[in-house]
Amino acid sequence: MAIIESKNLSFDYIRRDENGNVEGITRAVDDISLSIEQGDFIAILGHNGSGKSTFAKHLNAILYPTEGSIYVDGKDTRKEENIWDVRQTAGMVFQNPDNQIIGQVVEEDVGFGPENLGIPTKEIWERVEESLKAVGMYEYRKHSPNKLSGGQKQRVSIAGVIAMHPKCIVLDEPTAMLDPNGRKDVIRAARALNDVEKVTIILITHYMEEVIYADKVYVMDKGRVKLQGTPREVFSHVEELKELRLDVPQVTLLAHELQKRGLRIPDGILTMDELTAALKMGDICH
Repeated sequence: MAIIESKNLSFDYIRRDENGNVEGITRAVDDISLSIEQGDFIAILGHNGSGKSTFAKHLNAILYPTEGSIYVDGKDTRKEENIWDVRQTAGMVFQNPDNQIIGQVVEEDVGFGPENLGIPTKEIWERVEESLKAVGMYEYRKHSPNKLSGGQKQRVSIAGVIAMHPKCIVLDEPTAMLDPNGRKDVIRAARALNDVEKVTIILITHYMEEVIYADKVYVMDKGRVKLQGTPREVFSHVEELKELRLDVPQVTLLAHELQKRGLRIPDGILTMDELTAALKMGDICH
């Protein structure tokens, strides 16, 4: 059974004046149907305003569908009695780690979620240790979060979610405020969780380089899914991605330009190693 299933999901933001009268309606998510299996690494791409973060907030029942439905581990998010289970199943990590970190010491912050779940103290500390080790932050367990870099804070945020043992982690633009090294650290931690722990990862981003290891990519624009497929399939549509105002990875763009100049290079080149190999084997056809 799919861990996430949306059926004709639509969501409207309603603007009201000071008297509560409706001034306007903006459709942010428009008729999305998709299915995500347990253990998948999914990336959802889109420029600002594409609807990707609005969709993400439905996965944790922060928002509810205007039309259609979304099921998390088989539970309808619109039913109030399911909210607790939905939020335990799908943990959220937001763009700004400072909005999620509340403890004065790293290990206390990571233990906050399990404590609220009523987990016994001994198990809480076991979860804190395993979670911090999973994101490579165990040596910082006694540090103050205020002394950490942006990438380190974000990894602590992820550890706090892991400690609650969710089946799925939704990362809503988790690297948008980080430098390149911080971005790499966070994506590396997410990939390790998916590879080793088999946690379903749903990565919401507009950084193309972050999605090349995903199992499947969805590209959103104006609330709709415009492209979907493996990274290689999606990145084969260079011109369409540019029309959607998305930056294509530099190596993919270079390969595309070389193709246009007559070199026989396969579509959807994702890494420099792939491009190097393709150039060495000049007889490759796509």
